[in-house]
Amino acid sequence: MEGGKLRSVVLVMAVTAALLAVGRAGDTGSFKDCYIKCYVFCIIEPSQTLCSCTTQCFKNCILPGGDSNVASVQRRVDRVDDSNQNHAFCKLGCASSLCSNISTNKNPNADNMEKCVGSCSQKCDNTYSSNTSSP
Repeated sequence: MEGGKLRSVVLVMAVTAALLAVGRAGDTGSFKDCYIKCYVFCIIEPSQTLCSCTTQCFKNCILPGGDSNVASVQRRVDRVDDSNQNHAFCKLGCASSLCSNISTNKNPNADNMEKCVGSCSQKCDNTYSSNTSSP
């Protein structure tokens, strides 16, 4: 019983620290901020797994309009053209393949996650910029 209480206290402290870190970082709209917030709230749900939270947070933070709670993002996704959607899906696929093993149950490891997803963005930029230059 003591172990369960201690785990709950540690989890609450970790969530609070993560939320404070996001708050201090400001609302820059970065992948890292989005991922931390999404991951922390997802992983505390008993029915969620590491895999389901990582997948959900990739979708919410990579795809345009993935966070359906923000009306302005939804309006933006309505205007996104096919090439931008293709780029976003490329980035989502790459991140799901290469980055999904970075987070753990106790640590979203947002800095390394942001670097990994950023490298996916560069790979997809190279893919889609070379495709758009050809007639």
